[in-house]
Amino acid sequence: MESIVKKCDVLSCIQPSGVVHLGNYFGAIKNWVQLQDTHSCIFGIVDLHAMTEKHDPAELKKHTNQMMIDLITCGIDPQKSTLFVQSLVPEHVELSWILGTLASYGEVSRQAQFKDKSKRKKEEAVSVGLFSYPLLQAADILIYRAKEVPVGQDQKQHLELTRNIAERFNSRYGDFFPIPEPKYSETPKLMSLADPTKKMSKNIGSKHYIGLFETEKSVRKKVAAAMTDSGELKKGEMSPGIKTLFDMLGQTSQQSDYISLLNDHHNGNLKYQHLKEAVANALVELTTEMRQRRAEAEADISLINDSIREMSFHARKLAQETLYEVKQRVGIKNLSHF
Repeated sequence: MESIVKKCDVLSCIQPSGVVHLGNYFGAIKNWVQLQDTHSCIFGIVDLHAMTEKHDPAELKKHTNQMMIDLITCGIDPQKSTLFVQSLVPEHVELSWILGTLASYGEVSRQAQFKDKSKRKKEEAVSVGLFSYPLLQAADILIYRAKEVPVGQDQKQHLELTRNIAERFNSRYGDFFPIPEPKYSETPKLMSLADPTKKMSKNIGSKHYIGLFETEKSVRKKVAAAMTDSGELKKGEMSPGIKTLFDMLGQTSQQSDYISLLNDHHNGNLKYQHLKEAVANALVELTTEMRQRRAEAEADISLINDSIREMSFHARKLAQETLYEVKQRVGIKNLSHF
């Protein structure tokens, strides 16, 4: 049976965490902005996922609003893409239940993210939401019948589960869902300047990340304190700390500095002070521009709210079309059939 449901090329989502840092921007959002020019894109702010652990309701609402502004500031364009808020599209949750009937307890419990987070808690403190998180994530993707999903390596397992569920649905109920392909970013995973063995994250403390809207003073202080070499290194060998600094510089517009300093490193002439100065200058240029653009966006907050509501309504129409066909196939009544 030929589907009438529209497809999107690319689907990607982000949690409203409260702070967009350089790892988020260089690792995901910057790529989203570029994809808008070549693909049909749907992007989501997944506030329901932010409820898998204990949260402050007022903070969640604040962070969701903040993420809306931040993504518009970064260049997500409502004229090119659809940007929705997950809780405004309740069909995600309904589809996640149906998809859950196609997934086994074993494959969900083997998800690395669940295992890592749950082992740090007492059993009674682990929410069912944390366990079923991958099923809602699968619904986020499949409800728009996305062809590609930009992911980092840490999300590879979740996407593989989504692919398995889609294949299982198609096998049992007829070909319907496209099998989403991972679209891996070429951007290296950004590590903490304070400890380059750890991924940049706000969860391990403020010194471990640089916010996209951080002040010049704070950015320069964190770069100046960045870990460089520890122990003896051979000529041309790059320590994790130096690699992190180069990874950051390589993602900015200062490519001439990046190439020049990289040559210095290969030749054994690199002065770490010069590298740190170049990184700090490039990041200050970026964060200053982003703060200015964010101030402009905040001045148009009512227009942004209207736009997000309109785009979420559009996303919901697409989601309803998908869910209608899914219900038809699995034998669940639709309201129009009463």
